[in-house]
Amino acid sequence: MNAQEERLKTGTTTVGVVCKDCVVMGADRRVTAGTFVAAKDYEKISPVAKHMVLTISGVVSDVQLVIKYLKAELRLKKIRSGRDATLKEAGNLLATWNYNLLRSQYSIGHFLLGGVDGKSRGIYDISPDGALKLHDKFVASGSGSVFSYGVLETEYKEGIGEEDGVKLVLRALNAALQRDAATGNGVDIYVITKDGARKAVSKEINTGIVA
Repeated sequence: MNAQEERLKTGTTTVGVVCKDCVVMGADRRVTAGTFVAAKDYEKISPVAKHMVLTISGVVSDVQLVIKYLKAELRLKKIRSGRDATLKEAGNLLATWNYNLLRSQYSIGHFLLGGVDGKSRGIYDISPDGALKLHDKFVASGSGSVFSYGVLETEYKEGIGEEDGVKLVLRALNAALQRDAATGNGVDIYVITKDGARKAVSKEINTGIVA
């Protein structure tokens, strides 16, 4: 593995599912530094605006700074324009930052931005190189995503409701918890509707089946 590939190596699992009237987002809590478990209670998912939630993976210091910038920019947008930023506007802004930061400062961050606004409902996948992709069904990221996708591909159904969406995200995260060494210690799951974001699940997990 060369230096660039090593720099891009991250460990986590984040999942998003688009439901009939909402978006469900979830992430594990483990932070790793190589083979060392650096933290067991880190929340890798948080609201960045009333109707938007962001999941993170990558270099912790990089993504923490980007989150601070994004929250500030979205607040400024509302002050200046008198309206909330749309999901598309926030996704494009974050993708632009990723593109520039990777090339200028070798900053590494992978984000899932999910939300519901007056124009759209979905999840943007913002990769470390600045690529932007809108998903209208489901998406997963991080080292455990290959295990989560197996669950999502087989169990996702069009028009899925909120309750089933939360259960599906939990099962997808559980698949990664069981098999990916960089994923673990707990899960946090948010539900985003037109009325805003709320935490639906916050659970510490050490071993065993969670769903």
